[in-house]
Amino acid sequence: MSLVNVDSTRPRVLLLGVIEHAQSAWASVREIADIITPNSTQRAGFLREASSGAFDECVVAYRTFDSFAVTGKVDAELIDALPRSLRFICHNGAGYDQVDVPACTARGIRVSNTPSAVDDATADIGIFLLLGALRNLAVSMTALRAGQWRGETPPALGHDPQGKILGILGMGGIGRSMAKKALAFGMKIRYYNRTRLHPELEREMDAEYVDFKTLLAESDVLSLNLPLNPKTRHTISSKEFSRMKRGITIVNTARGGVMDEAALVDALNSGQVNSVGLDVYEEEPKIHPGLLENPRVMLVPHMGTYTIETQKKMEEWAISNVHAAIQSGSLRSIVPEQRDM
Repeated sequence: MSLVNVDSTRPRVLLLGVIEHAQSAWASVREIADIITPNSTQRAGFLREASSGAFDECVVAYRTFDSFAVTGKVDAELIDALPRSLRFICHNGAGYDQVDVPACTARGIRVSNTPSAVDDATADIGIFLLLGALRNLAVSMTALRAGQWRGETPPALGHDPQGKILGILGMGGIGRSMAKKALAFGMKIRYYNRTRLHPELEREMDAEYVDFKTLLAESDVLSLNLPLNPKTRHTISSKEFSRMKRGITIVNTARGGVMDEAALVDALNSGQVNSVGLDVYEEEPKIHPGLLENPRVMLVPHMGTYTIETQKKMEEWAISNVHAAIQSGSLRSIVPEQRDM
């Protein structure tokens, strides 16, 4: 265990991961709290270290996506090993499927994420994948690297985005950013969300709310922008593919588990789905062989927020949650499932 500026009268913060870009913001946390970092490098050791009392009196835990390699999922087992003093988990990331929120709620631990900090960068990757998949660029890019120019057999002609219906499944911050960017390419926006947007926001984005079945049936391109949780896992599977327009293009920058990859491979092989752009996968870093083998799939290794600017914004947002937890006993962006806490 590494502990700096030890003062029994100061709150303690458990640092799970590394601060890479927002050191000045983190320095302000060091001014008001003692920082504890684990010595463990894998889950079993972390559980033993936590059970030994090494993290006692920690009130807040700051965690990164990569800290999963050390702790594993923040589930009931891990939470049970953490000190009873822990009241907040500040997660650096918009998606927080690595954290078992119901288990945290049962222990009275509030969880925060970094919602709007990732919106533009993730939507930018979504637009990149959308255009690339529509234009069949993956086929020719692969051929070019193999020294075959456009390939022994030229790829099929692609499609322009203008006039196409973009169906957005999940109209949170990323979905709304995706819609605004797609309008610049002349696309028509349809969306389905668990909560309908305010009419003024719909008018601003020129977006039409439709039910789930209509979204599947009418979309030329379907963008997945919903969070992963037990209710949304495999939201898109064989039944849903069968309801889509034949030859649809699908883009996923959310989480791999919201779509059944095996069913997607079948839909690609049958021609029901024409092309796909993926930034996320069900079992990262493992990718379904049927996706790797299909030249009509554009693959990006989960780089939706992989920019200096966005990484810094995410860290600053998560650190601001640490500050709020210490100074006011609240969170700037508590996850939706805990809004009543």
